[in-house]
Amino acid sequence: MKHRLPPLDALKAFEAAARHLSFSLAADELCITKGAVSYQVRKLESHLQCSLFRRSVRQVYLTDAGQLLLHTTQQLFADLGDALLQLQGDSEQSGVSVAATTYVAARWLSARISTFNDAHPQVSVLLQHSVNSADFKLTDVDLAIRWGLCQRRGDRNRIAEMPMPLYPAISPDLLRKHGLPDAPLQAAQLLQSPLCNLPLLGEDRHQDLWQEWLQSSGHRGTLPNPRRLITDANVRVQAAIDGQGLTLADPLMLNELNSAQLVAPFRETLEGYGYALLCSPNRILNDNAQALKHWITAEFSA
Repeated sequence: MKHRLPPLDALKAFEAAARHLSFSLAADELCITKGAVSYQVRKLESHLQCSLFRRSVRQVYLTDAGQLLLHTTQQLFADLGDALLQLQGDSEQSGVSVAATTYVAARWLSARISTFNDAHPQVSVLLQHSVNSADFKLTDVDLAIRWGLCQRRGDRNRIAEMPMPLYPAISPDLLRKHGLPDAPLQAAQLLQSPLCNLPLLGEDRHQDLWQEWLQSSGHRGTLPNPRRLITDANVRVQAAIDGQGLTLADPLMLNELNSAQLVAPFRETLEGYGYALLCSPNRILNDNAQALKHWITAEFSA
């Protein structure tokens, strides 16, 4: 039966532009021109008969339809990647599959994996990015790195944990726009004008980490700030840089803080969350997978 899907090139151009919130960066990633990205996006919008981006002079933003399509497209690409890996069969005995988000892969694993490769040149690390999808199964991969509550015990799947404090980060330009300094602020100031009007960027509509952060700081009030949900962590970081609101940062965002693209003006942090190395007890790991498991465990401790 003939499908009604848009062209794959259009979806690839849209996903890259939406992830970067930049047609220029998408063009660099895809090795095509900015005009080609713009053409593919317009073709996709024409196919869907709706706008996916709001365009300004120097920036593009996702519409609600664009947010929905980004999540769906990334899920489909992840599923397609997983299926292609499965088609490779068991002939790739040297390969070790690791499920991790692009945020963790780019900001933590990629910066360290070369040391593992030097010691184990025969091992191929196969990254999968569907770790947060609803149908993700731990038994489908050798290892997984996933963010959440640090449980420390009572979970047979949990090999090691790397706790990471969460703290608000904001564009320095956005602070100055509201007449506020980069100097330390108090959590209670988010309950007052002008900070109470700033959007708070979040990931999950079912969990309000911002309210948890406020309560952990010793305040019982309810944050009146509007919430904006952005499920992709990399897009959420870029949105904060672009002045779309405050985001809860973790230490994997030090590059943005060190380069002053973002500042962390609040002293209060939310503890109890971090990244866990997971492995199903029902999956038999070969020697290569065991080596990578021990290496990641040591890196978590370091």
